[in-house]
Amino acid sequence: MFLTREEESILEGENGPGYQKAMEILVALGKIFDAQDLVPIASAHLSGVSYKTIGEGGLSYLRELRDRVSVKVRTTLNPAGMDMERWNEMGVSEEFARKQLEIIDCYRSMGVDTCCTCTPYLSCNIPTLGEHVSWAESNALSYVNSVIGAMTNREGGPGALSASLLGRTPRYGLHLKENRRATAVIEADIEGDLLSHSLLGQVVGRKLGSAIPYFVGISPGAEGLKTMAAAMAASGAIAMFHVEGITPESGEQDLAGLERLHVSMDDIEEAREQLTTGDVPDLIALGCPHLTVAEVRELANLLKGRERRGDTEVWFCTNREVVDKCKEEIGILEGFGKVLCDTCMVVAPIEEHHSCTGTNSAKACNYLPGLCHQRVVCDSAERLMELIS
Repeated sequence: MFLTREEESILEGENGPGYQKAMEILVALGKIFDAQDLVPIASAHLSGVSYKTIGEGGLSYLRELRDRVSVKVRTTLNPAGMDMERWNEMGVSEEFARKQLEIIDCYRSMGVDTCCTCTPYLSCNIPTLGEHVSWAESNALSYVNSVIGAMTNREGGPGALSASLLGRTPRYGLHLKENRRATAVIEADIEGDLLSHSLLGQVVGRKLGSAIPYFVGISPGAEGLKTMAAAMAASGAIAMFHVEGITPESGEQDLAGLERLHVSMDDIEEAREQLTTGDVPDLIALGCPHLTVAEVRELANLLKGRERRGDTEVWFCTNREVVDKCKEEIGILEGFGKVLCDTCMVVAPIEEHHSCTGTNSAKACNYLPGLCHQRVVCDSAERLMELIS
């Protein structure tokens, strides 16, 4: 792999051990995937934020980097294991909170924007068409590849962090135009609600595994696109997709001879039933990926005028920018549950207090059984809200 003289000097340790280790990681990735060189990036988004997922090993690594390195490009963080202000209301222990806050402080010392959201592409970190970026978090990287038309591979936490420190990443995979072409056509005959789009992603991800699907017959908005992206990445390994007439690179695709898959509402319902492993949730959690302004307003309209009933805990997970834009609607939601920022049900230690979670996210349904030891109720937000109002 070709390195410039500057890159070679970093690899040789002339800029210090932190940057040297980052370059070693990028060079190793480049060699594995036969990258010809490193490409400059405009931004990065990092996973590996929750203390629950990175543990002591991850925290120790961040301590080594703290105050010794700084990011070279706009860099944002994925959700943490708790709301930074309301962690005590979530039942998070003081020890967990202390270590989680230290993780955030380590990232902050490197110049990372600690907005802690899985949807930075809608708020604090918005790439543009054709930009090279280095993003972890499966729904986010799929969305920016597909809907925005920026270019990133499916990065792991160390790779994305290394890229953010050096402002470059190996040029392979989806950084190459020829690797962004559709490889299968999905003919979808589904209803237009959010759960159906999430389950469409579930069906396609499970059936195709790793592919670049081209969708016809659907017209999702931003919310539908993000929930599809999330589900396809969680049930499979899909890092990019096209939607006819909607995504920016869809008009460039040659569909001749591609495998075709038809998805009906029967397939959608079957996927929902397969994801459902519980009966009555003791936690209802919405916002995986984080709730948008439109979703918050829709939920508030749904609940306005109703009365809270039952003792099922409810979490509405979003980011602070959405909260600032929806103060009246947030007030309505707070009458039915907790509006939490910085976190989500998947990376929070919910298993300490809950055993069955209801959600409208196929992505969450894939992760909750393993990461959180949960039984799952997969249903629409409307029907889940009927359980508590």
